[in-house]
Amino acid sequence: MSADDSVPGSVPIPGSPERTRSASPPGSPNFSGKWRLKESENFDPFMVDCNVGYLKRTAAGIVSSEHHIEQEGEHMKVVVKAAGLGSGKHQEYDVGGTFSEVEINGESAEVDTTWVDEGIRELHRTESFEYLLVRQLVDDDTMVLNLESPKGTEAKRIYKRIE
Repeated sequence: MSADDSVPGSVPIPGSPERTRSASPPGSPNFSGKWRLKESENFDPFMVDCNVGYLKRTAAGIVSSEHHIEQEGEHMKVVVKAAGLGSGKHQEYDVGGTFSEVEINGESAEVDTTWVDEGIRELHRTESFEYLLVRQLVDDDTMVLNLESPKGTEAKRIYKRIE
């Protein structure tokens, strides 16, 4: 892929003609803050499509989740904490880049990120499936994670700012 046929607004990564990085668009949302899950829509069917077992799905439906986010331009630090489920998930990446993580079903994933009009798009790929997550700000106090499973099941996780 050349910079000409890449994502609109992307810029070439120096020394790598094949890869591009999306620039932080002017006026892009800043997700910095602490966010607590207030509502989920269609999350269990989404997790079924992503090969998540019954016990983990049940726990995810019961426990409260928080996202602690530090953002400087396109650099993101995200800590996902779930009450009573250990130290949580830690992500650090530049939007427009790729990072690795372990999904809730235990599989390793490569996650490609980019800016989109709505916020930040993450494409999560494991050996057995892939899913899409778009993080967006609805207003200053509401963050929504829009999810789409490999089978097209759509889900939402709605978070409210607590700090």
